[in-house]
Amino acid sequence: MTAIDRMFLITFVRSYLIVLVSLISLFIVIDLFTHLDAFVNKPGGFAASVRHITTYYGNRVPEFFDLLGNFITLIGATFTVAWMQRNNELLPLLSAGVPTRRAVRPVLLGAAVTLALGPLNQQFVIPEVADQLTMQRDDPNQAKAQALMGAYDASGIHFEGFAGYRKELKVDRMCVTFPETSPSGMLHLFAEKAHFIPKNGDDPLTGGWLLTQTTPESFEGDLPTNLTVLGTSRFFVKIQDADYDAVCRGGAWFVYASTTELRSMLIDPEPRRRGKMAVLFHTRMTRPFVGMLMVVFGMAVILWNPNRHVIISSGLCLAISATVFLSTIACKYLGDQDVLPAALAAWLPVIVFGPPALVALDSVHT
Repeated sequence: MTAIDRMFLITFVRSYLIVLVSLISLFIVIDLFTHLDAFVNKPGGFAASVRHITTYYGNRVPEFFDLLGNFITLIGATFTVAWMQRNNELLPLLSAGVPTRRAVRPVLLGAAVTLALGPLNQQFVIPEVADQLTMQRDDPNQAKAQALMGAYDASGIHFEGFAGYRKELKVDRMCVTFPETSPSGMLHLFAEKAHFIPKNGDDPLTGGWLLTQTTPESFEGDLPTNLTVLGTSRFFVKIQDADYDAVCRGGAWFVYASTTELRSMLIDPEPRRRGKMAVLFHTRMTRPFVGMLMVVFGMAVILWNPNRHVIISSGLCLAISATVFLSTIACKYLGDQDVLPAALAAWLPVIVFGPPALVALDSVHT
């Protein structure tokens, strides 16, 4: 790497950090002043409010980065190339016989590194703050009731409830529906109170839901799947993946799971695996490639015509990037609706826009 390469790479990193800090700061400021009442006038005074604000938005930075990471890299790369052109930094290199594609190689390298931060964020950071991401602004202790979406367990049992309390992992008025394949056939069990007990070693009465004040109070004949009778109106339901988070988040309970966890759930032979989970897994695999295509397209638009006004070039770059992004969303939607296979829904944007991106980069002047 030459001195020019290091200069261009440092310029890209500086642009990337400026865009990252600016967008995150803008998001925090707008959201904070829009919902300021949820943070102030709380027990503990000013210091408690500051701690709550810091914790709440600090946990949401990874989620915001997950949403806009590709666009931050795109803006940083295109701004770097446009700045190089404006300052005529490319002209001496071109006069010395250095191809344009070689000159901007450090920017492509920096873009590849920053795009790799997205999968790392999904794998290691977001799962660690997943519980905090479901926290309400005005409930720092997670003591207020939450609306529950309901969820299916891998065994086919469906759980739904009226209200949940994350701090205590309790649910009011839970309804448990056992599938037709259960030894007892389809059956409904209603409990006034339900408490999720996390798995603790080999204890058989952990890793499931403790149901109390149930209707019916007892069963005759074969018991439903994974159900243990503890007494009158007291039952324990063993689960595989329908924990409190799953019941709270509903059909999208797995969006905060790491990529490794998604893969483990997909290779489970249980036939009730959700198609959306497979689409999400493959989309995570293709996300860095889609981001690099956006960067290549954006840089090619800037470099196609160095005499074009920067605003026009920015508009074209925005239009092409929006096309790639909207196509990715459309393909994901078709995959979620089982119109396209999960793998094809994720890889189709790469297949469609990959060759044009390479042609666009190859066609820039040298």
